[in-house]
Amino acid sequence: METLTFGSSSLPPLIFLHANGYPPAAYTPLLRLLAERFFVRAPFQRPLWPGSQPQDLKDWKPLSQDLLNFLEETGPAVVVGHSMGGIAALRAALQSPEKFSGLALLDPVLFPPAVILGWRLIRLLGLGERLHPLIAAAQRRRRHFDDLERLFNGYRRRSPFRYFSDEALRAYIQAIACPDPQGGWKLCYSPEWEVRIYLTGLSPDLELWRGLRHLRPDTLIVRGAETDTFLPPAASRVKQLNPRIRVETLERSTHLLPLERPEQTARLIAF
Repeated sequence: METLTFGSSSLPPLIFLHANGYPPAAYTPLLRLLAERFFVRAPFQRPLWPGSQPQDLKDWKPLSQDLLNFLEETGPAVVVGHSMGGIAALRAALQSPEKFSGLALLDPVLFPPAVILGWRLIRLLGLGERLHPLIAAAQRRRRHFDDLERLFNGYRRRSPFRYFSDEALRAYIQAIACPDPQGGWKLCYSPEWEVRIYLTGLSPDLELWRGLRHLRPDTLIVRGAETDTFLPPAASRVKQLNPRIRVETLERSTHLLPLERPEQTARLIAF
């Protein structure tokens, strides 16, 4: 499995799992900060594997098994996951807690049970692609770029990137743009995979809520104050089920908090 590494192998190990649509290099500012205290490995999850087929994914459980396989090779580690990566890490920690020396979930895609049941019904009716709020944008995603500086300037004006520093935005652009043999740059993370991840999430996640009260590793959840994903009702429910889980909120941040607030995020991850 292709992996980015940061820091010295003499430091305690940390595994970082990226979000849907955000390759590991997009988190370079955060990962460099974490590398001051950890030996950081950021594996490419299966949407970035050469030859991987989106239609083979039925739910997100294989992402957790991929992590457990990786931990078999590396040994126990602190595991940090953002969004999709957080859910992959949480499910793996419930299954094999002995492989985790700490768990940090950065704005995980953990919705209240009522939302999960609603999404199950939507998928049963075959309306997932029509009703998921992010799929249409993913399907329209631009696939080819001629000039990364022009792309940076265009993204700099977009609301989703309002809290990104210039360093963070450049890291994101360099991560999503791969050289195109035909000239220019192409999108590294395919829209087909992005859509498939959106479609196949949530449905089995009631099991995560059932398992939370028994979660054994020391666990931190960090949410953005302006997130549309890990919402206040979910945060309250987590704390009711398992008061040992620490939940922190970062101001002036959204679902993209590890890219928006790398310094504050790194300080909170202390196991």
